[in-house]
Amino acid sequence: MSSITGPESPSERYRASAERAAEAKTYLGGFIRSLAFELDDFQREACLSLQAGRGVLVAAPTGAGKTIVGEFAIYLALQRGLKAFYTTPIKALSNQKYSELADKYGADRVGLLTGDTSINGDAPVVVMTTEVLRNMLYADSSTLADLGFVVMDEVHYLADRFRGAVWEEVIIHLPSEVQVASLSATVSNAEEFGAWLDTVRGQTDVIVSEHRPVPLWQHVMVGRKIVDLFAGDTTFDEIAPAAGTGAGTSATVSATVKTADLSDRPGFEVNPELLSMARAESQMNFRGRFGHGGRNQRRQRNQRDDAQQAGQRSPVRKASRPQVIASLDRQDLLPAITFIFSRAGCDAAVAQCVAAGLWLTTEQEQLIIARRVDEAAQDIPSDDLDVLGFWSWRDGLLRGLAAHHAGMLPTFKEVVEKLFVDGLVKAVFATETLALGVNMPARSVVLEKLDKFNGEAHVNITAGEYTQLTGRAGRRGIDVEGHAVVLWQPGTDPAAVAGLASRRTYPLNSSFRPTYNMSINLLAQFGRPRAREILESSFAQFQADRSVVGLAKQVRSREESLAGFSKAMTCHLGDFTEYSRIRRALSDTEKNASKTSSRARKSVTEDSLSRLLPGDVVDVPTGRAPGLAVVLSSDHHSREPRPAVMTLDNQLRRISTQDVEGPLAPITRVRIPKSFNAKVPKSRRDLASSVRNALRENRPPAPPNRNDDFGRAAALPDQERKITELRRELRAHPCHGCSEREDHARWSERYWKLRQETDGLVRQIQGRTNTIAKTFDRVCGVLSTYGYLETSDAGVLTISPDGQRLRRIYGEKDLLISQSLRLGAFNDLDAVEVAALASVLVYQAKREDRGLRPKMPSISLESAVDVVVHEWSALEDIEEANKLPLTGEPELGLVWPIFKWAKGRHLQDVLSGTDLAAGDFVRWVKQVIDLLDQLAKIPSLDPRVARLCGEAIKLIKRGVVAYSSVA
Repeated sequence: MSSITGPESPSERYRASAERAAEAKTYLGGFIRSLAFELDDFQREACLSLQAGRGVLVAAPTGAGKTIVGEFAIYLALQRGLKAFYTTPIKALSNQKYSELADKYGADRVGLLTGDTSINGDAPVVVMTTEVLRNMLYADSSTLADLGFVVMDEVHYLADRFRGAVWEEVIIHLPSEVQVASLSATVSNAEEFGAWLDTVRGQTDVIVSEHRPVPLWQHVMVGRKIVDLFAGDTTFDEIAPAAGTGAGTSATVSATVKTADLSDRPGFEVNPELLSMARAESQMNFRGRFGHGGRNQRRQRNQRDDAQQAGQRSPVRKASRPQVIASLDRQDLLPAITFIFSRAGCDAAVAQCVAAGLWLTTEQEQLIIARRVDEAAQDIPSDDLDVLGFWSWRDGLLRGLAAHHAGMLPTFKEVVEKLFVDGLVKAVFATETLALGVNMPARSVVLEKLDKFNGEAHVNITAGEYTQLTGRAGRRGIDVEGHAVVLWQPGTDPAAVAGLASRRTYPLNSSFRPTYNMSINLLAQFGRPRAREILESSFAQFQADRSVVGLAKQVRSREESLAGFSKAMTCHLGDFTEYSRIRRALSDTEKNASKTSSRARKSVTEDSLSRLLPGDVVDVPTGRAPGLAVVLSSDHHSREPRPAVMTLDNQLRRISTQDVEGPLAPITRVRIPKSFNAKVPKSRRDLASSVRNALRENRPPAPPNRNDDFGRAAALPDQERKITELRRELRAHPCHGCSEREDHARWSERYWKLRQETDGLVRQIQGRTNTIAKTFDRVCGVLSTYGYLETSDAGVLTISPDGQRLRRIYGEKDLLISQSLRLGAFNDLDAVEVAALASVLVYQAKREDRGLRPKMPSISLESAVDVVVHEWSALEDIEEANKLPLTGEPELGLVWPIFKWAKGRHLQDVLSGTDLAAGDFVRWVKQVIDLLDQLAKIPSLDPRVARLCGEAIKLIKRGVVAYSSVA
C-alpha cells in the first residue's frame, strides 16, 4: 500500500525527474501533455499502475483530483482501441460527468446510460449509473464487448445499506481482463478493501493520499464573528498526523478524549476563547436552572421555562442566515455552501436572504444569470413555471443565492451547479446530498448544525460525514486556502468540533446481501455450487472472515478465565456448579413468568386493535390525542396493528398499543358514508356530528355480542408449580447449608456471566462463517417455494419460466413485482392504469407521510392493487419465517399523481393536495419509467402487457419529466 505524504528529498526529486523523462514516451506522457497542469505524485503513481496493467484503488480527500486517474483510464482505452465505462452512484453525477467528457472527447465518442436516459450507448466511452452496468453483466449485454476499463467513482458508496451491494456485484462479475480504477474518499480501512480487490480482481495497487492541495482552515462563527477553532496556525493537513485516524467518530465523544491526541503538540490546542465561551454558557445554564432569589424569583422561573422550551441559553446571540452570508462576504469568504439538513430549511434560507435585501451580484453578473436562466427555462411550459416556483428561484439566482436539494427540478439543480462553478452564484444552501460527488467546490463551507435527522432520530454527524461536507471548501487553482465554518449553537462543545475536524477518515463496511434477482441470475449463469463460491468472495464475507480471527482469540482468553472462576467457586459440601444451575433456573423461570404475563396482555391488546372495523367508536385512554374517536380504516394484517381514526375534534391519526393500556372495545358504531373524504373538512365535521348523535342515543356496537370477543386472553401457562419445585430442590441441595455459600455464589455469577458472553462470541463465529452463503440458501428456499426454482430428477436446481422473468427485474421489490405479473395484476388495465400500478411497486413514502389508503381511480386498478397488497402480505410472512429482510410495503401515495399525469393533466393539478415537491415527483416518475422499461423488455412477457408498458412510458415521459433528463 502506498501512502503519499510529506515533501520529497532531493534524491527523490531527481529520480522522479528521470522517471518523468521516460514517461514522456509512454501513454502517460501523451496524457500529461494534454493537461494544463502537472500531476500530483499520487495521481502519477495511480496512472503508472493502470498503464502497467494493474487495477488501482485511489483514496484521497474531496477535491484532491482523484478523477484524473479515471480520465487516464479513459485515455488508455481510447488509445488502445478499447471501451471504457465510467460509473457513478447518482444520475446527477452521471449527467455532469457525461457533459465534461463529451466536451473533452466529442459527443460522438461519449455516451450516457441511466435508468431513464440512453444516449449513444455504443460509444467507446459510456458514463452510467452503477446499476446499469450491473444489469448489463447479468444480461450478458453485447455492449460489454471490447470493454477494457471501468472507473468506479465514489466507490465508498458500497457501504450504503440500500444500494451498496451493486458495487460489489459489479466488481465480482466484471470479466477478469477488465481493469478497474476505484476512486474513493479517504477511508480508514483502504488496505483491507484493497486486499479484497486484489483477491477478486487480481493485482490491485492501493494508493492513499492524505494531502489536500488547498489548505483547509477550521473556524467557529460566534455571533457574527469568525473565530479560529485551533489556537495555533493549524490546517487540515497538519491535524491528522497529530490526531491519528479515528473511524467514524461521533461528535458526542468526551472532550478529554477529543483533545488528548492534539494536546501533546504546541499549536494544536482548541482556541481558549471558544473554551471560555463554552464555560460561560454552561455556568449561565447552571444558574438559570438552580438560581434563587426573592423578587427575581418569578423572572428567573420564566427564564427557566423559556430555556426549557428553547433548549439551552447562550451568552451569544446567534447570527441569522443573512447575517452569516453578509459576514462571509465582508471577509471575502464567498462563494460558500451552507449545509442545512432540511429541504425546507434550504428554501427558507434563500427566502430569508432575499427578504433581508441581500445582493451578492453585480449588474453585469445579473444580466448573465438572467440570460442563462431564461435559456434553461425556454422549454418549460409557461403554465408550469408558477407551480415550479420559477420566479422566486430566478429572483434568488439574480441576487447570487440558491438552494440545492433533491426536491428541486433536476434542470433547476443543474443551472445552480453551473452558475455556482462559474462564480455567478455566491451562496448555496444545500442538503448533504450535494456532498456526494457533484462538482461544486467553494471557498467556504458552513455547517449550521452538527446533528441531522436520519429518518428515525436526530443523530450527530460522524467524522467521515464532517470530512465529506467540509471537503468542498477550497477550489484548486482558484483559492489559496479553504475555510470550514461551524455556527455556534447553544450547547456547542468546541472540543467536540475539534474531535470531528481531527478524525477525517471512516471505515468502509460492506452492505452486501443476496437479493432474489442476484441469486437467480447467479444460479442461471453458474449453478448453485459456483454461485455459493462467488458470494463467499464478497467484501462482506471477506470482512466477516477477518473478524472471526479476533473473536477466536477472545474466546481462548475467556476460557482461561472461566477455568479460574470454576476453581474459586468449589464447595466442600457438594457440586456448587449444580447448585448454581438450580439458582439460575429459578431466577430465569420467575422472570419468564413475569414476561409471559406481560406478553399475553400485549397480545390481547393487539388482537383488539386488529378487530376494530370502520365506523367503530372507541375511547382512547392515552397517547397524543386521548378521548373519543371513530375508526376510519382497519389494520388486520400488520404485526403491530395501527388502525386509522378521527377524533371528535377532527384530527386524523393512528392508534397503537402505546395509546392503550389494555384491550380496546368499541362503545358504539356509526355508518361512514361512501362519499366520505378524510381530506375534506366538511366530511370530517359531518362524521364527528354522527358520532355525537350515536353517543347521545347510546347505540350498541353491532353486531350484538361482538364485544364479548374483545379482551379474551388465552390461558397463561401455569409456571407456579415449576417455581415451587425449583425452590424445594434448591433448599434440599447440600451446598445450601454452606457457610461460604454467598461467596461461592458471587464467583458463580461471574462464571455464568462470562460463560454467556463466551457462548455469544462462539455463536458470532458460527454466524459469520459462510454467512452470505447461508443467506443465499434461504433466498433459494423462498424462490423454490414460489416455483421460480425447480429440482430436476438428477437433483439439480433449474430456473423455471417464471424464474427467467425474475432475472430481468431489478429493484428492491423484485420478487413482488414478478409475482404481480405472474398473478395477472397488470392484465385488465389500460396504459394509464399500468403506470399507476407501477408506482405502487416503486414509490417509498416517508414514514410520516403514510396515511389512509386512498380510493383508487378505477375499479380495475383497485382490484390490481388488492392483488399486489395481498401478495406482499403473504411474501412478508414467508420472508419472516426464513429470517430474510422483509420486502417493503406497497405504497399508494403516488397512484393519483401518476394517474392524473398519465391522463395529461396540468402539473399544478397533479401536485395539488399532495406533499410532493416538483423535483420529487419527477424523480419518482423516472423510476416508474425505469421499471416500465424493464418490464417491456422481458422476453417472455405477455405482448399486450409489454405494449401497454411502452404506451405508459410515452404518456408519462412528457413536460417537466421529458426535459429534465440531461441538460
